[in-house]
Amino acid sequence: MTSFRVGVDIGGTFTDIVFLGDDGRILTKKVSSSVDDYARAIADGLGEVFREYKLNGAGVEEIRHGTTVASNAILEQKGAKTGLVTTKGFRDVLEIRDLRMPRLYDIAWEKPAPLVERYLRIAVNERVDAHGNVQVPLDPADAERAVDKLLAEGVEAIAVCLINSFANPAHEQAIKTIIRRRAPDLPCCISFETLPEIKEYERTSTTVINAYVTPIVASYLRSLRRQLDAAKITAPVLLMQSNGGLTTAEAAAERPMNIIESGPAGGVVGAQALAKRLGLARIITFDMGGTTAKAALVEHGEATRAGEYQVGGGIMAGSRLLTGAGYRLKVPAIDLAEVGAGGGSIVWIDAGGSMQVGPRSAGAHPGPLCYDLGGTEPTVTDASVVLGYINPDYLVGGALKLNARRSHAAFEEKIARALKLPLDHAAYGAVQIAASNMIRAIKAVSSERGRDPREFALFAFGGNGPLFAAMMAEALNMKHIVIPPAPGLFSSFGLLYADVEYHYSRTLRRLLRKCDLAEVNAAWDALANEARGQLARGGFTGVRARLKRSAALHYQGQTFELTVPAPDGRLDARAITVLEEAFGQEHERTYGHRAGPEEPVELVNIAVVGQGLAERSLVPDRIRLDRGAPATRPAPRKAYFGPALGWLETPVIARADLATPREGPCIVEEYDATCVVPPKARARLDVAGNIVIEL
Repeated sequence: MTSFRVGVDIGGTFTDIVFLGDDGRILTKKVSSSVDDYARAIADGLGEVFREYKLNGAGVEEIRHGTTVASNAILEQKGAKTGLVTTKGFRDVLEIRDLRMPRLYDIAWEKPAPLVERYLRIAVNERVDAHGNVQVPLDPADAERAVDKLLAEGVEAIAVCLINSFANPAHEQAIKTIIRRRAPDLPCCISFETLPEIKEYERTSTTVINAYVTPIVASYLRSLRRQLDAAKITAPVLLMQSNGGLTTAEAAAERPMNIIESGPAGGVVGAQALAKRLGLARIITFDMGGTTAKAALVEHGEATRAGEYQVGGGIMAGSRLLTGAGYRLKVPAIDLAEVGAGGGSIVWIDAGGSMQVGPRSAGAHPGPLCYDLGGTEPTVTDASVVLGYINPDYLVGGALKLNARRSHAAFEEKIARALKLPLDHAAYGAVQIAASNMIRAIKAVSSERGRDPREFALFAFGGNGPLFAAMMAEALNMKHIVIPPAPGLFSSFGLLYADVEYHYSRTLRRLLRKCDLAEVNAAWDALANEARGQLARGGFTGVRARLKRSAALHYQGQTFELTVPAPDGRLDARAITVLEEAFGQEHERTYGHRAGPEEPVELVNIAVVGQGLAERSLVPDRIRLDRGAPATRPAPRKAYFGPALGWLETPVIARADLATPREGPCIVEEYDATCVVPPKARARLDVAGNIVIEL
């Protein structure tokens, strides 16, 4: 009997479900998300697959899940009523923030409202210095007064973040004891357990976010478990984390801050796994959907991770240096750049008479004009229909018929006439502008990080990624493109290729050459023991438990750190030299220069990642999509490839046809995506079923 691992990715509109059998067989299902109870759509979707393929819950080995439940709670301001206990004088850290402005010259921009209102932020009189010495002892009566005041206000969760508690947590632990005594079942997060690192705003914001979403995520996971049990599905549930690793449902309920951005991470993890199998040392992932496009970088088998990110700030529409729009969350996350450009992005004319694309989107409802659902403004999808890239009769395997006449009429009336351009020139200009917007995301993770995109392959997925991949790669002088099987559902696939991971860190600020080696080794050992314990609770021991160490460093006097891998074994003089050299190389790669050997390097944070490795390879040699081919082969059609080439008769083929390599132009039509292979490009199918395009 075939056993299946199941990947479930929840979005605001659809829930994608992918079954991967141990024989490489793939079953897919896309169902509408049940916004009032996301768990119901999962249970219903699984039930549909069981009935359609005559399966049952006994055949499900595990369920791997990416969810937007936590991020939606923040975006919609529907988290728990949260109280904050902090040190006297630091009550307004959440409002002062870090003074970063997402739009430098917009004096009308307002900071998002703090997740904890001011009357629920209570200060206690205590003080610990940066070295952990108690300067003002905590008065237990004062702490009890603060806790009782919050309980009287009916808070649903409490966050505790005291100044310098990363160096000495005694006062935070005392307050936690009081909360446990006064309200044993109330969710309580103290910063020393959540984020024992320096920087007050980041630590306070992260602790508050964790408390804010804890009741929401815990309730959702309980509901999911109940409905799975009712459907006789006893398989364990693993949650995708923002860092690209999996965690248990129990750990996610305690630290929901780690699953805030779990959805976008899935596709990057899948691309990382397939790149290893294909022997691709460097790839840039490109995930384009209906509203946004996201890019990430994978080097030598590892996705680039950021030490922090912002949630609830909307779409990143420019340089990654312009931050501050959302709530700071200092947890490791796959380093994603996002722009407001997707199939539903609206094409419009600005006051100066220039064409613009996005960031406004028609979304799923009413959607592009060609959907015939009430849309009134042309979109990127409409432009693609006008140019002949998208088949009006074969979107989602023919389930969604498009009204191409509406696309032509609206583009002619609202765009082409306004610009005094032929219709095809106007539509081609729209897709070029959309591509240039998305190129900003690729540059944000490559050239802005000191990497040359020409040295990378472009790994494209999402419903619209394969449509734009060649156009963008050509603009960036990238020569190699990979389109995985079922690209429109690839984020769900990625869930099936991830390993279990747990991240632990703490601040240990010391000049590297003068640090106490015994102290640093003891601190790293403590983190390693914590990681091993968590892995053992999930059944990962011996060779299935792997630890990786890293260090965040900067030159003395700098504000921001760079993270580099730390050598295994005991830290000694040789390891110090290795760390300094690794930091110097990363500094030069990122910023274009490095200081001389006399410049002191400062250790800021140490970290350990515990990985739980699967007993067998998670990536099958070849996958088999259980989906029938179209009844009739689509006829060739004319497609527009710019003013120089004009309209060309273009063959329309299936993915399997690329088993014999062919020259462009051609269009590959699939159930969930359309891939455009331009003239002068060569496309083929590799042994794993990926489309490989060489420019």
